[in-house]
Amino acid sequence: MSLLVARSGRDVTEEVTEDLLAFAHRLADEARPLALRYFRQPLDVQIKADLSPVTLADQAIERHLRALILEHHPDHGLFGEEHGALATDREWIWVLDPIDGTKSFISGMPLFGTLIALLHFGKPVLGVVDHPALSERWVGVAGRGATYQGKPCKTRDCDHLSDAIVMTTSPDAYGDQASEDWQRFDKVSRRARLRRFGGDCYQYALLASGHIDVVMGANLEPYDFMPMVALVRSAGGCISNWKGEELTLSHTRERVLVSATERLHQEVLSMLNEPLEG
Repeated sequence: MSLLVARSGRDVTEEVTEDLLAFAHRLADEARPLALRYFRQPLDVQIKADLSPVTLADQAIERHLRALILEHHPDHGLFGEEHGALATDREWIWVLDPIDGTKSFISGMPLFGTLIALLHFGKPVLGVVDHPALSERWVGVAGRGATYQGKPCKTRDCDHLSDAIVMTTSPDAYGDQASEDWQRFDKVSRRARLRRFGGDCYQYALLASGHIDVVMGANLEPYDFMPMVALVRSAGGCISNWKGEELTLSHTRERVLVSATERLHQEVLSMLNEPLEG
């Protein structure tokens, strides 16, 4: 089992300039009012081919952010949830999820967020998790650490699952309760001090600020998890798939594990890869 779970992001090329960081903030700044324009308003909700919902807000935000990137960084690539991939073989690639937690968004829940990642030669070096309805923002930059509202934040020093708070968005993400993924999540989370459901991208941000210790997810796409890589590692945590492998743009319908510390991460990985009883 591969354990590519490096902490802090210092093994990644430190190439994020102040201009690129400022531009990432600008993208998040411009996404906020667009999201709030549609939030808790009557919406036409469409169902995509993968049966997930999409709204005018998702589409409008991504169109706007893509236009800004193409205007200011025409030599960069793009990978977005709503409008697909463009030139992803380039040195720099922006990964966008205009509204992560669309189900929360259309339900009036404020925990949805806009996710932005910047990849350098395929390595996530910058991650932004912005929550428009809460006016909260987390940013992680490889080699520089993570911030919440502009102030440093870090994961909690939790080394044992028995002391940990474990979260996942919804049991529905795992299929029915007979599915192997659900059984593995259930096995891990029942050995924790506490398990909670809900939160979408907010749970990853809470982990980066030291409030919870493990986040697990299934059937996730690169725009769901790539923005989390730089944030989590910059805050001192670990992130991989359930096999302990690095997450890349080629990983689809992925099972993701995020942990506050490397020791905790390896404990959970070991449990996830044990044979299931029966």
